[in-house]
Amino acid sequence: MKELSFRGKDRYRPIWPILSILGLVLIGEAVYAFYRLGGVVGACWLVGVTAVYVGGGIGAAFRSWTTVGPAGISTCWGLGRRGRTHPWQEIRWLDIRQTNTRAGTILAARITLADGRRRSLPALRDGGMYPQPTFHADFRQVRKWWELSTDPATRFPLPDKSPSRVPRTVLAVILILLIPTAVVLFVFGT
Repeated sequence: MKELSFRGKDRYRPIWPILSILGLVLIGEAVYAFYRLGGVVGACWLVGVTAVYVGGGIGAAFRSWTTVGPAGISTCWGLGRRGRTHPWQEIRWLDIRQTNTRAGTILAARITLADGRRRSLPALRDGGMYPQPTFHADFRQVRKWWELSTDPATRFPLPDKSPSRVPRTVLAVILILLIPTAVVLFVFGT
């Protein structure tokens, strides 16, 4: 069977209305910072920090990928080059997570590992700003790989380990956003 590859740079395209709104926000932020934070230096810092965050997020989305092959399912969220491979014997379940947002319904393929952890598959999503008409066909191909590569006795859904616990990645993202904001507020004072 042929190896499958889903890359963010092939699936995600810039959305110009959203990018233009982001440009207006940056301009508004620069004007506010110029008058409130003491001139050009404050404006440059605030706009620069915002641009780095937004650019980093967009860059990570375009560099994300999922590969399905004989070794298992490999994923990369765009923050590294190698990614991580989940061998077939560790994957207990494969399903689609549905999330309802203001922008519509978002579908994301995800795997459940033997220890109960769930992992979304980057670049294998549908809905919201980036609709993928081939999402269900792509998911069926991944599922076919999984069914051919695993023993039927090992395929079963596992219950959530602890649904009330905040995942470490969410906590890391929150800290990544809070620390520079606190530094900017401390340096420039409000």
